[in-house]
Amino acid sequence: MAMTKNELKDYLDFKSEQYNQQSFIETDPIQLPHQFSKKEDIEIVGFLIATIAWGQRATIIKNGRRLIEIMNNTPYEFILNYELQPLNFVHRTFNAIDLDFFFRSLRNIYETGGLEAAFREHNEFGGIKGRIINFRNQFLEVEHEKRSEKHVSNPENNSATKRINMFLRWMVRNDNQGVDFGIWNSIPTSELYLPLDVHTSRHARSLGLITRKQDDWKALEELMTNLRKFDPIDPCKYDFALFGIGAFE
Repeated sequence: MAMTKNELKDYLDFKSEQYNQQSFIETDPIQLPHQFSKKEDIEIVGFLIATIAWGQRATIIKNGRRLIEIMNNTPYEFILNYELQPLNFVHRTFNAIDLDFFFRSLRNIYETGGLEAAFREHNEFGGIKGRIINFRNQFLEVEHEKRSEKHVSNPENNSATKRINMFLRWMVRNDNQGVDFGIWNSIPTSELYLPLDVHTSRHARSLGLITRKQDDWKALEELMTNLRKFDPIDPCKYDFALFGIGAFE
């Protein structure tokens, strides 16, 4: 028997609280930016880890540690002084060519206002979609090979932009549990979209929160419209519920 709206809200609230705990960090890639205290270090590591966050979490963490080693454990200083150099790195289809471009683009972004400022509001597209488009346009200003563009998803092409949305959740949400960082104040939590992956989408559909078949931006908009009915201020907290149910239960 299907849950009523109130029952579903209670269930999702309970599961969000269950998984939005310090223990979540132990098996999640978010543990890597938690090694740092400086805002820019957290941003850079968070962004790069989110970028390679597909596949098994243990592999993501292992390769994330390699990224931090390449940056000499001083990410912000490394980025500001980055010059082309041999890079020995590969994670699935993300390779040294992509990493060099990402390093150069991050250097450009920090020379022109910083990573948070790159997610400024868009003149045409509202909300988080516009912010991601603005960021992507600025990120691609630096000379790069066409192949690297696939690693910076585009909501204008109906991509769910899972990894960028995950990064934004990390930076914007202040969950008072020490999981998400809450170090960006320029974006309200009400705007956030959760990172739509196979776990979250499967359970969102089983709970009637998504009717669309594809895991794309339109499905994500449908999901967030429904989740905002339960919490219009912090709808992205339900990422912990939907992901946790799928990953751990």
